[in-house]
Amino acid sequence: MTELWDAFVEALRLIVSLDDEVVSIAWRSLRVSAASTALAALFCIPLGGLISFRSFHGKRLLINIIQTFYSVPTVCVGLFVFLMLSRAGPLGGLGLLFTPTAMVLGQALLITPIMLGLTISALSGVDKTIRDTTLSLGASERQAIWAIIKEARFAVGAAIVLGFGRAISEVGVAWMVGGNIKGFTRLLTTAIALDAQKGELVLALALGVILIAIALIVSLGVNLVQQRH
Repeated sequence: MTELWDAFVEALRLIVSLDDEVVSIAWRSLRVSAASTALAALFCIPLGGLISFRSFHGKRLLINIIQTFYSVPTVCVGLFVFLMLSRAGPLGGLGLLFTPTAMVLGQALLITPIMLGLTISALSGVDKTIRDTTLSLGASERQAIWAIIKEARFAVGAAIVLGFGRAISEVGVAWMVGGNIKGFTRLLTTAIALDAQKGELVLALALGVILIAIALIVSLGVNLVQQRH
């Protein structure tokens, strides 16, 4: 028990002293997850607005399929992206495998169902009179969708924050398509898993504390957005 406590104290010292390796891994994780969240948001928000705005046959089934992918295993997404980016895959010629770009693409694909489904739910809760009023004033479909998105901006913001939380806490995709290369593709989650296996508890604990702190900030951010909504 004493050894664990000493390791925890040493881990806190690494964080407070801004250890180069700890800062590098944490900053890389934030960059990759932020980029994947932004990429997913650029796709999910307009598409979610379009799905929410239009009525078409099979809409309920489509939404159910999207929601089903909320809990898709990260290793399955990682395997799919790995096959796409491998030398034998259709995108193998781009040379993206085992790079930060591959992790961004993988994480974006992982969080897309969550952000898309939550965006649709958020926009579906907007009073339909807003859409009807906007259209009656001569707005185009795109302008009407944008008006609905602005009305539900806090709920959409919560969907984006939750997507970021999912991205930064996953390990399967990052490990499979990033390779966990030191100084290049090693993230908080993959570094924690590797260091724990190697018995380097001090560094694993330091990174774990940072990851928990980020998760807490994400949770507080979601609650703040929902309270404003």
